[in-house]
Amino acid sequence: MLKQTVLHSAHIAAGGKMVDFGGWSMPLHYGSQLEEHHIVRRDAGLFDVSHMTIVDVTGDAGQPRAFLQRLLSNDIDKAGSPGQAIYTCMLNADGGVIDDLIAYWLGGDQFRLIVNAATRDTDLAWMNTVAADFAVSLEERPTLAMIAVQGPEARAKAATVLPAGLRDSALALKPFHAASDGDWFVARTGYTGEDGWEIVLPGDAAPAFWEQLIAAGLAPCGLGARDTLRLEAGLNLYGSDMDETTSPDASNLSWTVADRATREFIGAAVLRDSAVSDYLLTGLLLEAKGVLRDHQTVVDESGHAVGEITSGGFSPTLQRSIALARITRAAAESDAPVFVDVRKRQLPVRIVKPPFVRRGKPLIDLD
Repeated sequence: MLKQTVLHSAHIAAGGKMVDFGGWSMPLHYGSQLEEHHIVRRDAGLFDVSHMTIVDVTGDAGQPRAFLQRLLSNDIDKAGSPGQAIYTCMLNADGGVIDDLIAYWLGGDQFRLIVNAATRDTDLAWMNTVAADFAVSLEERPTLAMIAVQGPEARAKAATVLPAGLRDSALALKPFHAASDGDWFVARTGYTGEDGWEIVLPGDAAPAFWEQLIAAGLAPCGLGARDTLRLEAGLNLYGSDMDETTSPDASNLSWTVADRATREFIGAAVLRDSAVSDYLLTGLLLEAKGVLRDHQTVVDESGHAVGEITSGGFSPTLQRSIALARITRAAAESDAPVFVDVRKRQLPVRIVKPPFVRRGKPLIDLD
């Protein structure tokens, strides 16, 4: 049986098409995926992301920080002030990506991790295994809901219905910082390439708050728009663009690995000893009619396979088909043309550096 978010009944009432997403019943769209994509780029949209897993980390003095330094590829000390966050990977002993996540320092010995829903069981099992060597406590927070508001007008509109005690501090947040008031927690992060907030709140308060956000002018958006937005923003999707068999270096995530030469996080030894990755995750722009799809083969001009599309689709903002693809370093760094095999036709693509779109503006040359 599919799990349901606290807003499931609101989705059904709004006529949202529901689909299975990692074991959760989630809305694909609320009428028009294309309109939802554009409203986030141009105005303000909201997403129910209550399926995400929230884990609070506490413990004896210094132990939670030591635990996270061991668990995470990035350096938790980069979160230099209470409320600040880092984006990071959690690796296995072979340097493969178990998950990508955001880690917040809440102050003192308190931290918060927000991880993917589809990897919840694997993540919690791994965290508890690592935590056995530290005097820490891991508390999952399943009674909390999470709503993302995204778009150039999202913060201004959402602020009008935030609790009064949180409004000013939320509006003052810098990117990748958070403010809290009791169980309400507002972080200036997102998964669309636009400005906005991810708002954590008590589950029993979420349905009414969702309706207040709609009344304030934010439009409900589903998984379809969330995927096209994140692809335009060049943001990885776990299970497609990286997994336990791929390293951060082969997933355009080397920047999430801090001080691999000196820090003893899990997977560091393998990353230190490995040669430069033979593969890179990069962007593709289709230069012919067609649509790029996951798992299509990337070939060189001789027809030899040099990689595979990991995430592909049509970009509503660019009106072109785009993709993330894992291809050989030699092909990525060469000026030689590459193609994608689409129904036995080799369509020309241009290798580009993601993101494709940020803050509503194209970042690549379409000519």
